Formats: sequence, C-alpha cells, structure tokens
Amino acid sequence: QVFTINTVEIKALPSAKVKNGAPMSIICHADISKINDFQLRHNFTIFKNGKLVFTISSYKGEAQYGIPVARSSDTGDYECTVEAGGKMKSSNSLHVWVTGMTKPILTAEKKEVLEGEVVKLRCELPEEEPPLNFFFRKIKMNSTPKEKRVTEQYRNFSTTEFAVEDGDNILHFDCFGRRYVNLELETSEPSNRTLVTVKEPFIKPTLNAKPSSNITEGDRMQIECSTVVARIRGIEIILQKNKTILNSVQDEKLLRYSTVATLEDSGEYLCKVEQGRASKTTKLNVIVAELFPKPVLTASAFKVDENKELTLSCSISGFRKANFSILRRNSNGDLQWLKNSRNLTMRVFVNNTGSYVCRAEVRGIIKESKPVWINVYAPVSKPTLSVVSGLPEVVLGKPLWLICRSVMGTPPITFTFYKGNEVKKIVVNDTYATFLDENITRNDRGGYKCDAKNHHSSAMKTSNILNITVIVPTRNASLGSNPYGEVEDGSGTVFLCAVKEGSWPIHFKIFKKTDREDLVYETSENADRILWRKEVMKREDTGTYYCIASNRANVDVKSQPITISVILAAWQKGIIAAFILILIAGSIALTLWWFLVKKK
Repeated sequence: QVFTINTVEIKALPSAKVKNGAPMSIICHADISKINDFQLRHNFTIFKNGKLVFTISSYKGEAQYGIPVARSSDTGDYECTVEAGGKMKSSNSLHVWVTGMTKPILTAEKKEVLEGEVVKLRCELPEEEPPLNFFFRKIKMNSTPKEKRVTEQYRNFSTTEFAVEDGDNILHFDCFGRRYVNLELETSEPSNRTLVTVKEPFIKPTLNAKPSSNITEGDRMQIECSTVVARIRGIEIILQKNKTILNSVQDEKLLRYSTVATLEDSGEYLCKVEQGRASKTTKLNVIVAELFPKPVLTASAFKVDENKELTLSCSISGFRKANFSILRRNSNGDLQWLKNSRNLTMRVFVNNTGSYVCRAEVRGIIKESKPVWINVYAPVSKPTLSVVSGLPEVVLGKPLWLICRSVMGTPPITFTFYKGNEVKKIVVNDTYATFLDENITRNDRGGYKCDAKNHHSSAMKTSNILNITVIVPTRNASLGSNPYGEVEDGSGTVFLCAVKEGSWPIHFKIFKKTDREDLVYETSENADRILWRKEVMKREDTGTYYCIASNRANVDVKSQPITISVILAAWQKGIIAAFILILIAGSIALTLWWFLVKKK
C-alpha cells in the first residue's frame, strides 16, 4: 500500500464571496496517487482564522463543510489539512467574505415615559463580530431625526439614552449598524421601529401682567405665572428678565411678582416651570410708558474763576411738578446732597471742582440727570524761569535746559518759552515745563522768559528776563620763557603761559616734570595769559616745564613742554679759570726749581 498526497485544495461554493443569509459550502479535496487500488481513510480538518471549525474521517478524497445560512461571522481565512496513513498535507489559505450585515434588533426599556425622563435603548447585531458602529435615531413627526453614534470594540450590542423634551408626545426609535471589511464600509438595514409615548408631567405655564402688559411708570405692576401639574412635589416656577431671576417658588402652582413700574421694567419676561429634567417656558412682553423724561442739569458756566458765583438749574422738558434735589458726586463715587431745589447758587472755590447731578421725583419714581462737570480755576502765580543745572550759564556747544514754574494756579497751565521776542516752545502741563535750547552761539546773552496761563480769566503772567552767560572753553595753551633754553645759575627767569581763547577767569598751572608732576605755580586771572617770574634759578631747576589752563567749562588744555638748562655764571667761570692758571704757574715754578737743584 504505497501512496503519496500530491496536493490538498480548498474552495468555496457557490463562490468565495456570498451575501449574508445565503447558503455556502467549503470543499476540501485531496489529490492522492496509489500503486494499487486500496481503500485509504482520510482525516479532513478545516480551520477558520487558525481555529478548528470542522473535522471528518472518510474514505472519500473529498469533504464538505456546509453553512446553511452564511453570516458576517463566517467571513475569514479558511485552510484545510488532510491526514492519511501517517502522512499530512495542508492546502493554501482561502479568504471567504460574507457581504452585508444582519438586521439589528432594537428594544426600549419603557414604552411610556414622562417629559424630562430619558428613553433607554438597546441595539443588538446578532451573529456579528466587533468592532461595530451603532447608530440610534429618535424620530418625531415633521422633524429631522436626531442621531447618536456609539462604537463598540468588544461586543455586538450597544445601549444609549435619549432625553424626552418639551413638545415630545409620540416618538419612534430605530437603529442600524456599520463596519469596515476589506477597507469597504458595510451598513445593515434599519432595525424594527419602536414606539414610545410621552406624557406631560405639567402643562405649559400661563404668564400674565396685571393690570395690563402696557402700564405707566409709577403704577404697581404684578406678574403671575401658573401651571397645572400632575404631581406637585419637585415642581419649581422661576420668573426671569434678561436672564436675571426675579422670583421663584417650589412645590407650588402659582408665582407672583409685584413692583412699582419703571422704564427699566420694560422688556421680555420668561416664566420657566421645571420638574426633574422636564422644563416648559412662556414669554410675555411688558411695555412701561414714561411718566416723565430724565431731568436736565444746566450750569451758568462750566469753567469758573475761584471766588465767583455758580448757578446750577434742574428742569424737566414739559413737566414742572416734581421734587428736585441737586447733588455732587465725591471722588469715591458717593453722592453728597447739596439742596432740595431746582436751582442752586453758590460761591465756588477750587475744591468745588467736580461732577454734579440733579434728581427729580414724581409719584415715587426718581430719575437722575446726566452729570455736569464743573472746573473751578485759581489764577496762576508769576512764573520763575531758571536753568535746571542751577547757575545762569552754559558751556559753548552744550545744550541749555530751562525750567519754568508757577507755584500757584489750577492745572492745566499753558507755558510759553521765548528767546528774545521769538516763541520757541508751548507746553501744557500741571505746575512746570522745561525747554531745551541746543542752538547756543558764542555771542548769545539769552534774554529768555516764559509766560503762564490757565483757564482763569486773569491775564497771562510773565517771568523775569533770564540772561545767560556763554562760557567759551579754553583752547591752544602755550608756554614760553625768557631767557629761553639756557639760564645762568642764580639769575631769574620769566615764564609766560597763554591761551588763544577762553572765558575769564582762567585758571593757570605750571608744572615741572619729575618722577611725579610737581606744581610749581598756580593762579587765576581775568586774562588770557599770565607771567611768572622766578627770581633765582638753581642747578636743580633744570628740567622740562609745561602749563595747563582751564575755566568754568572744565576743559583742561595743556601746552607743549619746554626744556630749561641752568648753567654756570660768568664770575663762577672766572674763579675756576684763575684757579687753574695758579695751578699751572705753580707747576712750572716747581719744575724749574727741581732742574736748578739737580744742576747744582
């Protein structure tokens, strides 16, 4: 009994792609070669996605795995293995695709609910394998269905909830499923449609205004909101205007709200009845007619001189019978009562500057005018003009900063700067202003002044004229001496230190260069040069000299150095020569004497 398994083949009938619900068979065929014709038992095993789904033992060379009703769960990769006489062989893998999905089954927890409750739904796709997408729909008459989507990764059913809203009465619900297979989207047919009826826990509230929804300021207005409720416990009625809650009651069927009507009470009122999740609303538009317009406050002047009279008057257009009062608003925002009258006359001072209003009252309705701002001005004092640095002087080439101050006067103050008769700058500030003059020339004397003026009716005040000294820095210092270069010991020398230009006084210093700079002479003069006479020059005065000049510009200029050599005087040279001649004569006499003695 010699045999060999040539091949094992697997196929699907009618095809590898069938519709959901159709019959399907998986055929496994073994091709075996034998020497003699003998019976051989075959063990067929069919796997789906690696799991055993069918096995049979037969003498035939073919086995069939029948699926009467194909479902999506039958989609997968099938493989067949044949074992015979200790030999085994497997087929290639066959992918079977069952297209379409089963019809889902929808169930509702309740068939009858109250407004404000929720409807709990369960949708199941029998025999389908996750992941699955479930779509639930809430369907009302003459309305677009509301849809919810739920994704289930590990089960073939899902649950969700729909709130029952105001106006819902007869609701229908259904569901369907979707999934992706081989990158294609499959959608099931809709489930059975489930009917849920809705009962009202209470009726839509009734909202009324008494005596009418059209009333006049000062009238008493009463708003009532009521409802009819099946169960009083847990009921709440809320009255709102512009989202502001005006009143509310609980466990009652009627709400009342009463007030004296004002213009601000005009508008839309909303009554809301709530119980659990249920909510119903009713709106009412109320119009409040104006009893009288807002008062108008006028002033005899808005800018008043200190110690002058100010008159404030309050009036209502076309209306005279009212209780008037005039008030002032303090810096902290509080109102300070001044007088119960339509007119107020008072003598004002600077501290009376501020905001004033008037009030009018008719039949308990109080209205306030727009604020009127009153400024009280004290006159400015005579301004003072000075240089910011202090002294009335400026270095040539440097800017000049001036400051104009007015000690007294209510701001804002307008300052005007003049150079000569030319206006240079106008500044509005509180108590002072500054001016920068960058165009300073050698011959400037200034003639600066400033004016100060505010809103007081008095005349403009002018400062005294300020004259400025322009300081020219020293330039080109030079040092000379007489005699120049060599000086006899014991004689005198005159040093001359001069500058080419510079404002007086000028400070001169003469130095001698040593290991340290020795100051040998110093003086200040209202001149551009100085002479220094040194009466006696000594040998130790030999050296290099230079001078430095400066003035209030604080710019030092240094001269080129000169060298002074102190030499011997003429009489000192004669003594030395006579002494040398005596020594020579003595030497000659001594030599002659020595020769004479030797000759004898």
